[in-house]
Amino acid sequence: MAKKTKKVEVEPQIETTEEVVTEFFEETVVAEPKKKTVAETPKPKKDTWEIKDRVYFLKSNKKPISKLLKGSGIHWFDENAGYERELKYTSNQRTCFVDEMTGDQRLEHIIFRNGNLAVPKNKTVLQKMLSLYHPMRDILYAEHKPQAVAANQVETIELEIEALNAAINMDVDMAEAIMRVEIGSKVSDMSSKELKRDLLLYAKKNPNLFLELVNDDNVQLRNFGIKATEMGLLKLSSDQRTFSWGSNDRKLMNVPFDEHPYSALAAWFKTDEGMEIYSNIEKRLN
Repeated sequence: MAKKTKKVEVEPQIETTEEVVTEFFEETVVAEPKKKTVAETPKPKKDTWEIKDRVYFLKSNKKPISKLLKGSGIHWFDENAGYERELKYTSNQRTCFVDEMTGDQRLEHIIFRNGNLAVPKNKTVLQKMLSLYHPMRDILYAEHKPQAVAANQVETIELEIEALNAAINMDVDMAEAIMRVEIGSKVSDMSSKELKRDLLLYAKKNPNLFLELVNDDNVQLRNFGIKATEMGLLKLSSDQRTFSWGSNDRKLMNVPFDEHPYSALAAWFKTDEGMEIYSNIEKRLN
């Protein structure tokens, strides 16, 4: 009898596919810690103070043997701080501001001798107090500044040259008009050489005033009116308030109150009525 073979059932294999898992790693960006920034300290302003010897002088024409300048109990308004700061000059402090002083304060005198005060360059505190902060600066005294003096001298010389050039090229009538302002009726008795000489001296002595007169339109008209009065063509009343014809005393004009008579006459010559009188007088003078 044949043996039966036992059929063994084999569990079917399940085909598996290997899954390839790709891991995605998220890139995490780690922020670097912020560096602490140190606040930049503002750079101190450069001190433009020039270290040098300085000389101060009293502005008055008087030059006393000694003059004491107040060196304490004075104040300077600090615009940056917004208040007045007390000043004091001492011999042992590095500042003239009382609120910056430390320790004892030895008061020092500030004395002008014969109108001047020379402060050496090593006394910077006193120099700054006198040049920058003292309330009497440019009132009672001033700092001697050679450059400023030179600039003023150059300006004065240039003004003199301009005035002298104008005087040299000036005609006789204008010269007479200007000198009449200076010396009055004496100008009528001067020769042309004397007139020219005095004109040049006047231009050199008072160049600013001389140039003002040159540019004044009324100078010649005033001179014209004075000449007409001196010659008797016009007559000015004793109270200097009325001009009239010299021949018949007919009133021409009244001088306004508080005005110089010949300045008023010069202005009147520019009016319609005054121009007719001017032409009439001009014909008689010629």
